[in-house]
Amino acid sequence: MTKMADNASSVDIVEGCRLPVLRKNQEHEDEWPLAEILSVKEVSSRKLYYVHYIDFNKRLDEWVTGDRLDMKKLQFPKKEAKTPTKNGLPGSRPGSPERDVRKSLELNAQSASAPSRGKTLPTPLSAHNELHATPEINNHDIKKEEPDPVVQITPRSDLTNNVSKCLSGVCTGLVKPHFNNNFPKSFKNGTARRLIPPQPGRKRKANCGGADEDSQDSSDGVPTAPRMTGSLVSDRSHDDIVTRMKNIECIELGRHRLKPWYFSPYPQELTTLPILYLCEFCLKYLKSLKCLQRHLTKCHLRHPPGNEIYRKGTISFFEIDGRKNKNYSQNLCLLAKCFLDHKTLYYDTDPFLFYVMTEYDSKGFHIVGYYSKEKESTEDYNVACILTLPPYQRRGYGKLLIEFSYELSKVEGKTGTPEKPLSDLGLLSYRSYWSQTILEILMELKPDNGERPQITINEISEITSVKKEDVISTLQYLNLINYYKGQYILTLSEDIVDGHERAMQKRHLRIDSKCLHFTPKDWSKRGKW
Repeated sequence: MTKMADNASSVDIVEGCRLPVLRKNQEHEDEWPLAEILSVKEVSSRKLYYVHYIDFNKRLDEWVTGDRLDMKKLQFPKKEAKTPTKNGLPGSRPGSPERDVRKSLELNAQSASAPSRGKTLPTPLSAHNELHATPEINNHDIKKEEPDPVVQITPRSDLTNNVSKCLSGVCTGLVKPHFNNNFPKSFKNGTARRLIPPQPGRKRKANCGGADEDSQDSSDGVPTAPRMTGSLVSDRSHDDIVTRMKNIECIELGRHRLKPWYFSPYPQELTTLPILYLCEFCLKYLKSLKCLQRHLTKCHLRHPPGNEIYRKGTISFFEIDGRKNKNYSQNLCLLAKCFLDHKTLYYDTDPFLFYVMTEYDSKGFHIVGYYSKEKESTEDYNVACILTLPPYQRRGYGKLLIEFSYELSKVEGKTGTPEKPLSDLGLLSYRSYWSQTILEILMELKPDNGERPQITINEISEITSVKKEDVISTLQYLNLINYYKGQYILTLSEDIVDGHERAMQKRHLRIDSKCLHFTPKDWSKRGKW
C-alpha cells in the first residue's frame, strides 16, 4: 500500500482519471472496482480524491486517500476530438439522427398537401415514433378495437407444454375491456361491461370514448393543464462536477444523525460545516447546536403544518399545501434531495401537495417519510417524489407510504402511477407493493359454478387504483400470464403462493381506510393554487 501511495503522489492525478479503487463490499471483503476521480483536494498536506464507482449508485461515492488507488491501471481522460466535418466541408457539423428526422418531418409536412406520385412517405407521426421509440408500454400510438383478456386463475399443474405464447396484445397496451359471458352485463356503446357494486363515497371518472387517455392537448391544440411533463424529473442535462458530489457531511435531525447520499443545494456557507442541524418539526436548517437550541425556544410546532388526515396508533399523515406552507415545503425538498438523485429541486412548491408521515411520542410528531404529488397531473401521476428517511427504512414504512397514495387515489376515483424515473430503491418498493396487492386479489377469487375464477386487467386496476400498464408489467414480471387454448391464463405456482403468504405475514403496517378523513379538491376549478 505504501508503494501505491508513493505512486499517487508522484503521478499528477486529475479530474476525469479512471482507475481501480479499494473498497469493502457487503460481505466486508476487499474489491477493486473501477472508479472515476471527480475532485481532488489537499487536507493537512495530504491529498484526498473524491471517487465515483463506475456502475455503482452515486450514494457510494466517497473521499479516499492515495493508498486506496491502484496506479498501475491508471487511465487518463481522453482529449475531446475537434468538431468533425460533414462531406469534407470545413465548419459544417456532422448530421445526427434527430436532426435528420427533423428535416424529414419538415419535408413530410410540406408534401402532406401535395398529391401523391406513387411513393409512400413516412408520416411525421411515424417518424417521431421511430425516433422516440422505447420498450416501455405505449398505448397512445395506435388504437385498436381488441378485447381485454378475461384471465382465468389456474394452478401451474393444469397447464400443458403447449403454453408458449406471451401476452403480446397486452404488452403493447392495445387491449380494450371485454368480459366473459358468465358475468352480468350492462351495455354501453355496444361494449359488454361487468357490473361492479358501487362503493360509498367513491366515483370513477369517465374516459372520453375515442379520446387518447394520455393526450395532453385539447381538440383545438390549446393546452388544458398547467404542467405538461413530470415536474420533478431530472433530465440530467445540467449535471456538473459540483452537483455530482455530496456537499453535506452530516445532518442532525432530532435524535438521528443522517449521512447524506447525494448533493442538495443548501446555502454554500453551510456545506463546510461538520454537522448541519435541522429542527425536526419545521425542518429549518441551522449552523450550530447553540443556534438550534435557541430556535427550539421560539419554535412552537410539534407536528408538520397542515391538516392531519389520517391517524391510527402512533402513525399519522399530514396534508401540506405547497403554496400555503412554502417555507416548510422548501425545507422538506432540501432534506429530501440529500437522499433522492433522480429528482430535481424546485423552489416553486405552489403546484404541489406534500403528504408527511409521522410517528408520535410524548415529544411530538416525528417525520418518518413523505411523498409529494402535483395538484393537477395530466399523466395520472399520484406521486412525484417519495422518500422514507434512512433511520426508518426496511421497517415497512415505504410500502405504507405507497399504500396511502393509492388509498387517496381510490377516494378521488382515479387510477394512479408514480412519476418516472424511479430510483433503484423506489422501483423495488413499488414492484413489491404491486406484486403483493395484485396477488392478494387473485388469491381471494372464488370459483364460479365449479369453473375457474375469472377477472380482467381493467377490474384489477379498478379495485386497486393501480394504472393498467403497471398491472400488466407486474403480471409479466411475476411471469404469471400465459396464453392457452385461446384464453389468457394466470398461473399461480406453489412457490409464488408460499412466497406471497410469507411476505404478507411480515407486513404488519397497513392503511385502515376507516381512519382516513380526506376530501379531494378539484384544483382545475381554482383560479389559483
